[in-house]
Amino acid sequence: MGKLQMTQRFILLLLGIALQSFLFSAQVSAVSPRLKALMQKMTLIDSHADTTQLILAEGYDLGQRHNYGHVDIPRMKEAGMTAQFFSLNPDSYVLTPLQSIKRALQELDAVVQEVRRHPDTVFMAKSTEDILKARGQKKIAVLLGIEGGHVIDSDLRVLRQFHELGVRYMTLTHFNNTDWADSSTAPPRWNGLNDLGRQIVAEMNRLGMMVDISHVSDKTFYDTLQVSRAPLIASHSSCRALCDHPRNMSDEMLRALAKNGGAVQINFFAGYLDKSFFDERERTKAPWEARLAELKQKYVKDPKKLSEETRKIQDANKAELPKVSLSRCLDHFMHAIEVAGIDHVGLGSDFDGVSNLLPDGLEDISKLPDLLQGLMDRGLSDSDLLKIAGGNFMRVMREVEKVAGP
Repeated sequence: MGKLQMTQRFILLLLGIALQSFLFSAQVSAVSPRLKALMQKMTLIDSHADTTQLILAEGYDLGQRHNYGHVDIPRMKEAGMTAQFFSLNPDSYVLTPLQSIKRALQELDAVVQEVRRHPDTVFMAKSTEDILKARGQKKIAVLLGIEGGHVIDSDLRVLRQFHELGVRYMTLTHFNNTDWADSSTAPPRWNGLNDLGRQIVAEMNRLGMMVDISHVSDKTFYDTLQVSRAPLIASHSSCRALCDHPRNMSDEMLRALAKNGGAVQINFFAGYLDKSFFDERERTKAPWEARLAELKQKYVKDPKKLSEETRKIQDANKAELPKVSLSRCLDHFMHAIEVAGIDHVGLGSDFDGVSNLLPDGLEDISKLPDLLQGLMDRGLSDSDLLKIAGGNFMRVMREVEKVAGP
C-alpha cells in the first residue's frame, strides 16, 4: 500500500471518528447556560432507584464516587438532585412473606445508616416539607418506597409500621401477584384488586402513603383508580404505545392517570423504551443467565466478588445487544406529555435496578442534566421543565398528604 493510500485511509478513519463524535454530541447538546440557570431553582426528584441492594449486599458507600452502580452522593450532587427515592424490594420469587419483611427492614436500616454516615450531604425525609427543608440546607433528601405489596404480608399492621418508619409509597405488586392484587407480568389471580386489596389502598390513603401502580395489571390499575381518594403514581413506567410491554402504560391508562391527578414517572430501562432491544435480549438471554447462575453458586459467600464478576458478564451481554439512545428515552417523555399532559409526567429512572441496560447517554444519575437539556431542545419551556423535573411529583405527594386522616 502506497503512502498516499495510507494517508487517505487515515484521513477517512479520522473523519469517521469525528462523524461518530458529532452524531453522539448532536443527540443531546451540552448543558446550556439557560438550563444551568434554571436548575438553580429546580426541584429535581427521581422517584425510583434500587441502590439499596448494593448498600446492603456490598457495603456500598453512598459517600464515595464509584465506577459502577448508578447512584452515589457525588454523582447526585453533580446532577443537582433535590431528592432521591430508594426502594425496598425483597425478591418475591425466593423469599417467604416473613423473610421479605425482615429483608425490607434490613434494606431500610442500610439506607438510614448511610444517611447517618453522611449528615452533611443527605437528609432523611418523610414529607414534602422535609424535601424543601433539605434543599434549604443544601442537602439531598433521601426517601423510601416499597416495591411490591408482598412485603407487608397482607397485614395492615405491617403496612402502618413501615409508614411509621418513613416509607412514603408502596408499589402494589412486583413481578408476581400478591394475595390481594394482580401483577402485569403474572397470570391473573384476582381479576385486579380483591377486597383486601381495596382495604390496603384505602389505608394507604389514610396514612398519606402514595399508591404506586407500576408493575400492576391493567385491571388492578383501573380498580385502584376506583378506590383511591388520592392521586396515584407510576413510580417507574414508560409508554406502551412506543414499546409494547405490559409493564408500560397504555395511552388509555395515561389519560386515566391524568384525570386522577397522578403522575407517570418515566422508566429508563432500555427494554421498556425499545421493543427490539427487549425482544433481542429475551432471545439471547439463556446462556448469559446460565453463566450468572454459575457465579451465584461459586461466590455464594462472597457477595462483593459476585457483583464484580456479574458486572463483567453484564457488560459483555450489553455489547451484543442493540443500541438504545437517550433520544429514545426523550420520545417516551414527549409521548407521555402529549397524552397525559405536562402536569402528569416525571422522572422514575429505575437506576441500579436494571443492571447496565440503560440508554447511551444516561449511564448514571449524573447524566440527568443531559436528559433535561434534551427535553429543552425539544421545545419544553422553563415552566414545563420545572414540572417534569420534580414539580409534578411534589404536587402529587402534597395532595396525598392532604388526604391523610386520623
